[in-house]
Amino acid sequence: MMTTATSAKIIELQHVSKDFGTRSILADVNLAINRGDFVAVTGPNGGGKTTLMRLLLRLIKPSSGRVVYYDEGSVTRHLHFGYLPQKNMIDSRFPISVEEVITSGLKMKPLHRITAQERALVADVLARVGLEQQRSSAIGELSGGQLQRAMLGRAIIGRPSVLVLDEPLSYLDERYQQQFYSIIDTMAPHVTIIMVSHDTSVLQRMATRHLVVDHAVREHSV
Repeated sequence: MMTTATSAKIIELQHVSKDFGTRSILADVNLAINRGDFVAVTGPNGGGKTTLMRLLLRLIKPSSGRVVYYDEGSVTRHLHFGYLPQKNMIDSRFPISVEEVITSGLKMKPLHRITAQERALVADVLARVGLEQQRSSAIGELSGGQLQRAMLGRAIIGRPSVLVLDEPLSYLDERYQQQFYSIIDTMAPHVTIIMVSHDTSVLQRMATRHLVVDHAVREHSV
């Protein structure tokens, strides 16, 4: 297990519940994520893991309670996130190339002309995720594993302060799983990571915390 010193609280869920219609997905969740944490999230299918990730990102609103972000101990409106969603949440029919997907992670302003430094960064990330040969391919032409790697490149290129990964190993073969672990190992000392995974080896090798999500959230020792 990798150990890191915990520092200031960066995300807090205060009595958060989420319902969809009459169905309760998460109930009364109280959770604090600290800067520098590597949080592994496990639990049964349908237990609310992806809903928890989307609440943390403020992609959906809680039915009750609130999600609070902190910067150096003070409440802030925004954090710099990188996000790799589950593959089934990505519309592969959208007419965009691998290079454009990864570049979009830079969150450039409209009409921004990409600089030579940014082009070099995109090229570096394409190499890190093993997609140099597919840089001009439309995402609809990619295999499941290639699409997952393109989205990983998009998530990491902006050097986020918080990286949220929802089943990042889906569709990756063993070779690229090891490459993924290498990328995350390199980033872990510099970023807060929240990762949904069924691979329990992650808990032993990398995570500093383990959350089990099954309509409630409990912390399990690693």
